[in-house]
Amino acid sequence: MLEVLRDRGYDETTEATSADVILINTCAIRDKAEAKIWQRLAYFRSIGSMKKRRARPVVGLLEADRLADIVAGPDAYRDLPNLIDAVRGTGAKAMNVQLSVEETYADIIPVREVGTHSAFVTIMRGCDNACAFCIVPYTRGRERSRDLASIMYEIRSLSERGIKEVTLLGQNVNSYAGDVTSATTRDFLSQLVGEDVDAVELVANASSAGLAGAQGSAFVGYADGFKSRYDPERKREGTIQFAELLDKVASVDPEMRIRFTSPHPKDFPDDVLRVIRDRPNVSKCLHMPAQSGSTATLERMARGYTREAYIELIDRVRMIIPGCAVTTDIISGFCGETEADHEDTVSLMTRIGYEQAFMFAYSEREGTGAHRHQKDDVPEDVKQRRLQEVIDAFRAKAGEKQRMEIGSTHCVLVEGPSKKNPEELTGKTDTSKWVIFDDAPTGSYAGDARSATTGSHRVSPGDYVAVRVTGCSTGTLFGELLGKTTLTEFQRLHGAQWTTPAEAVAAAR
Repeated sequence: MLEVLRDRGYDETTEATSADVILINTCAIRDKAEAKIWQRLAYFRSIGSMKKRRARPVVGLLEADRLADIVAGPDAYRDLPNLIDAVRGTGAKAMNVQLSVEETYADIIPVREVGTHSAFVTIMRGCDNACAFCIVPYTRGRERSRDLASIMYEIRSLSERGIKEVTLLGQNVNSYAGDVTSATTRDFLSQLVGEDVDAVELVANASSAGLAGAQGSAFVGYADGFKSRYDPERKREGTIQFAELLDKVASVDPEMRIRFTSPHPKDFPDDVLRVIRDRPNVSKCLHMPAQSGSTATLERMARGYTREAYIELIDRVRMIIPGCAVTTDIISGFCGETEADHEDTVSLMTRIGYEQAFMFAYSEREGTGAHRHQKDDVPEDVKQRRLQEVIDAFRAKAGEKQRMEIGSTHCVLVEGPSKKNPEELTGKTDTSKWVIFDDAPTGSYAGDARSATTGSHRVSPGDYVAVRVTGCSTGTLFGELLGKTTLTEFQRLHGAQWTTPAEAVAAAR
């Protein structure tokens, strides 16, 4: 949005009182988030003479209201300048909430905050799933994927800027099916690996062969009980799916850590897991939203899998990717949930042992399948009691897993000073765990996890450092700084080896 408005002459300000336009980027997934938006709108309306001279666009998923001058849907960002001009010219309200089957904003590179070392890259928009509790398919539209070239161009641009971590975004990233047939895509890939187009095809072929693995197919390993749409028969000619995209993105820069969110458990074949395992710079942390541990509840939610299938998938993740962290989303008190269903969810928290969980009481959203066809029949006090029991089960197991980290050594991307103590630094491990450690001069990490190196190097946000874990709380690790490092060097010292695109070409030949 900022890039679109800058092209029309708008500048950014940090003071609401001096703004001509105030944008509120909204989310309507839960009631609580929507209520906060209306509170913010009321606040902005009350500032000075805003009613006479400012436009207040609401961008996202909410309906028009008397507090907002403009309502723009998620596919209407390009139209924002026109909507603002209309309001400022006539004083009338303006709206564009038309959903698109094509818009991906592939040609708009977002404005990045100066000095940041991490970035988000949207690879697809929309969702073709129809989970009963979720409003997203009705507000974001059908799935459409960005073409490969535009994604790779953005990733390479971020690498050239020194960005150290990229998160690939989508409502369901592992449904990605991007175009690779255009001349633009082929030319860009050839520049990326420094070879001609034939070499690009060799890299692609080598990648496909590697993804297939010993079982001879890239699409294997589903547990019984999944109703998956991620199927080789659905792959259109001239497209690549998520595993191939992830592999190519990871090849751009071995010093750039790659994460992604959010996937759907039912669209998770082994080829994705093998890329995560084999690419050292792809984060070994998977978000696997269970939503419930009860097969009966999952069926009412229209999630497309059973409890047993989900558990088998997580077991397979941990077999293929040793040490992989798993996080989840849980909804307590969904329509028709019984005490037995709830107990299944509590037991799932113990059985899986998640590193992190986002847990909520069910919040009915108008327009969803559940709103139209099911009854929100679990009393609020029961929802809250069940939610607390789920939280307690999560924390008990998470505490155990945190304590198991003591003595381990991690490659940590430094985020910045600790909020509680400016003499300490915070950062994230490859498995997305927060670590706090002393901010002190250090040397280069040489692989000795028993003692810290000495030196005069200062650690800055965006640096990779080796940290040995010495303590923990439920949500945070505490550690000792061992020295500065790089992703490549840390992996070399700890047994993983990086393969460059050029080496892949040579291997294919």
